[in-house]
Amino acid sequence: MIRYRRRTLALELAMIAAALVVGFPVYVLVNLAVRPASDTSSPISPTTSPTLDNFTQAWQQGALGGALANSLLVTVCSVVIVLAVSSLAAYPLARVAARWSRGTYLTFLLGLFLPFQLAALPLYQTMRDMGLLGTPWALVLFYSGLQVPFTVFLYVGFLRALPRDFEDAALIDGCTPLQGFRHVVLPMLKPITVTALVLNTVAIWNDFFTPLLYLNGSAQQTMPVAIAGFVGQYVTDWNLIFAALVISILPVLLVYFLLQRSIINGFAGGLRG
Repeated sequence: MIRYRRRTLALELAMIAAALVVGFPVYVLVNLAVRPASDTSSPISPTTSPTLDNFTQAWQQGALGGALANSLLVTVCSVVIVLAVSSLAAYPLARVAARWSRGTYLTFLLGLFLPFQLAALPLYQTMRDMGLLGTPWALVLFYSGLQVPFTVFLYVGFLRALPRDFEDAALIDGCTPLQGFRHVVLPMLKPITVTALVLNTVAIWNDFFTPLLYLNGSAQQTMPVAIAGFVGQYVTDWNLIFAALVISILPVLLVYFLLQRSIINGFAGGLRG
């Protein structure tokens, strides 16, 4: 039987305080998103006459339908490419004990330390020469390269902690290295794959600078850029901004609730590895 002690009470109070700190910004966000523009009371005070008109106006005025579709296209394509390339690249880097393997791995790690802003101008010129400026595919190509070093780092660390017994048995049974990776190693990489999926999805979905740079001057835009369009030089309708933020958050929350168990197990397994 577990006794209720002062330490347990202190932990419960600490968790309640942490929940209030995290939940307070969410409360303000939703509270202002459903508040009429005529209501000028404090953002903390509950809205007495909630309305959904802010969501309708934000959706229409900000063209959030197209922005949401672009964000989904860019995020899904980029994450799929990053996970596929990184897992395939990390496998030989973690398993082959050779100088070229260590040198290649250090080259990948170099991408973690060099800020991508150093290559902003050359990359912009390259996208222009390829005719990709103003299209979501410029963002897919950019993110597919930007997120690979970090994801390779995660995969290599996890693979080095995995025993090689099952792989060796598959190779003895006649599997090629690629078949052994696909049928034996890849299922064991589920924890770190889920972790990498979440981290990359959040980073790509919330990025503002890159879409602003590569989609500038076109009708294409992503959710962060579309939301920034509500901020005017002289007048800013914060109710529409908060409504647009809620719309932007909903797809991520939906994915989280659908994959909640896999995400929690993935983070736990990935951190253990």
